Amino acid sequence: MFDRMKDKGVALDLEGALRTVQERNVALQARFADKLKVNHQLNRQLVSFQANKSRPFYRWFRYKESFSEPLVQYLLDILDLPSGHILDPFAGVGTTLFAASERGLDATGIELLPVGCEVIEVRRQVQSDNVLALRSAVDRWRRERPWKQIQSGRPFAHLSITRQAFPEETQLALERYLAALEQETESVARLLRFAAMCVLEDISYTRKDGQYLRWDHRSGRQPSRKPFQKGHIATFDEAIVRKLDEIYADLQPQSLLPGFLASRQQGKIEILRGSCLNLLPAFEAASFDGLITSPPYVNRYDYTRTYALELAFLGVDDSEIRDLRQAMVSCTVENRTKSDLASVFPPSTLERATAALAGQSALQTILSYLEWQKEAQTLNNAGIPRMVHNYFYELALLIFESARVLKPGAAFVMVNDNVRYAGATIPVDLILSDFAEQAGFSVEVIWVLPTSKGNSSQQMGTHGREVLRKCIYLWRRRSD
Repeated sequence: MFDRMKDKGVALDLEGALRTVQERNVALQARFADKLKVNHQLNRQLVSFQANKSRPFYRWFRYKESFSEPLVQYLLDILDLPSGHILDPFAGVGTTLFAASERGLDATGIELLPVGCEVIEVRRQVQSDNVLALRSAVDRWRRERPWKQIQSGRPFAHLSITRQAFPEETQLALERYLAALEQETESVARLLRFAAMCVLEDISYTRKDGQYLRWDHRSGRQPSRKPFQKGHIATFDEAIVRKLDEIYADLQPQSLLPGFLASRQQGKIEILRGSCLNLLPAFEAASFDGLITSPPYVNRYDYTRTYALELAFLGVDDSEIRDLRQAMVSCTVENRTKSDLASVFPPSTLERATAALAGQSALQTILSYLEWQKEAQTLNNAGIPRMVHNYFYELALLIFESARVLKPGAAFVMVNDNVRYAGATIPVDLILSDFAEQAGFSVEVIWVLPTSKGNSSQQMGTHGREVLRKCIYLWRRRSD
């Protein structure tokens, strides 16, 4: 829109362009006004990892981008499925899968990041193995600390962005621990190795900070910003024994579980490694009874950087990191346009998603505004317009394909955040709900959390404070 006005010689100022964006957003919000409902039963603890911190099994690995098991149980109560098959195309560490399985539902997850796949596969192994034997092995390791008797360790294969992540003594202890695992059976070694993966951040100079790893000044690496001090950095022995204590406490035999869990037949769990953009088109039509997920947000968070230590631990090299980053849904400024989508999706899906994207006037106005900001060199990263465009195109493909694989009447539940760039709010909830209606869904409700989030400090400094909705959308597959 702004480009057409410039072609006609109309001078636009940034404030006027931003007002146009706001007007389009207001019109879109008016269209969905009766669907936006504040839900006081929801809070940021539920819609984050926080509520998992004290829950057995879920607390083992701190995956800060996940939602909580109580949230999934809340959603499953509302969906009221006595049986069926649940899909999560962004499975993360499997919260949806395990919560659904506990209720007797089968669950299929798709996950690209090897870290999430490892968490899910280890938990599945624990459920199928001899729990008493695993518990005994964990107990022996936390008491006897066999790694203390090992003279030479197994080298930790660092990535270029993880070098110097640990104090020297800590890395030596970690490497001796990895070498000591060779004395154990395969299933015991995998669980104990997983325990070490769970403490990597605790024993390192790093802290996960969304778009990157933040480095403590004690690491000796040149800080990119003002010196940061993480606080207490646990020794390897301190951290691993604490984690083994936690795992030992949670490894209860079936007979000791609460009655309602011990007596319930658990549903099957399947995890598929890869991108949902590549795997969804292979599923049969109308094969799932519900979908609960939370995709990466369009907030520039780079999972391949924040989980770099864990990826290095799992043997992912620098080249594979770049491939993983590109395969992710376009949520970072480094994502290039995915050229292979035309060979994955049928032409009809590509055409419908393209039309939905092009016809979404609020989104197109935002994209034009961001491109204009880029040309004016007032945008803090030139890759933002491309990222936003590709994110919504890829999510449109996901939504249209999900409509195909869900049964009529099945629910699609998504947790996502609205964002703001260069002063322009992007109403992700409303744009995706518009796509959903075109894909064959009815928008049942868009739950708004009572406590919303503010925009970033950089945005506030330039454009003032604006509260952004954090929402959960419930769409229902129409039968027509």
